Amino acid sequence: MRDNDREEDHAHGLMNDLSAFEKLSLGRRRALMWFASAGTMATVAACGDGSGSSSSSSSSSASSSSSSASSASSSASSSSSSSSSSGSCVADSVETNGPYPADGTNTSAGATSNVLTVSGVVRSDIRSSFISSTTTASGVQVTLTLTLVNVNSSCAPISGAAIYVWHCDASGRYSLYSSGVTTESYLRGVQVTDANGQVTFTTIYPACYSGRWPHIHFEVFLGGLGTSPKGTTSSLISQLAMPAAINTVIYNGDSRYSASISNYSAISLSSDNVFGDNSAAVLAQQTPTMSGSIADGYTATATIGIAV
Repeated sequence: MRDNDREEDHAHGLMNDLSAFEKLSLGRRRALMWFASAGTMATVAACGDGSGSSSSSSSSSASSSSSSASSASSSASSSSSSSSSSGSCVADSVETNGPYPADGTNTSAGATSNVLTVSGVVRSDIRSSFISSTTTASGVQVTLTLTLVNVNSSCAPISGAAIYVWHCDASGRYSLYSSGVTTESYLRGVQVTDANGQVTFTTIYPACYSGRWPHIHFEVFLGGLGTSPKGTTSSLISQLAMPAAINTVIYNGDSRYSASISNYSAISLSSDNVFGDNSAAVLAQQTPTMSGSIADGYTATATIGIAV
């Protein structure tokens, strides 16, 4: 079975929903790419007084962080770095929410149209289904902490925002949509950011399915879920790119991910139609920092930057 959320598959009603977001982000992405080509990306990435300037030490720190994250994506180390590790931040790129969001924007395959309105969706441990089943998704455990920051306010944390996370299971299937798991609702959940701008989810590592780099989807609702939440009312839709070193370890070391091996060998970050056109600074921030093992599970951290 093939669950493939390539760009052409996203067009089933979603492109209209996302067009506004894509127009808003286009200018920013082009600007970042222009500065990157001029060798000044670190200055753009550093979050200072909101004018785009920074001290030389901040610029050097951001440049070093971006370089470290890029290196981690292509090496066999057991961890990766993000630009946020040096205290800098950039605005995350707007990405597609794909064909399996269950956020009220795609009701194909008879899936529950909007889990954001279902009781029980606000939870930290998203490994089990919560609608009509309690099945727990099998896979390598990941404790994921996301920190939401305002790039226009020196990377200050944003509290009280809702973050919706969803991704495929160890076999590459999306609950509520994919064959065999249409009655499951696992690997979907919402948390509200605390005073530190943080949310934590307990989940499993996502598989690599045909045509896509391994990833986790998320949506940010700055004012919380509100009364009628759906993908089109979110403040940001984006994705996390799973680090190359960890992909290699898990897919080759855990039989539950055996189908991912050939799929992963056929894809790269540069060829991925979601992450492939992102600047180095944005991609570094989209890649979680991870440590741990298959036996003990992994911890992962990532910063989400948004302009408020």
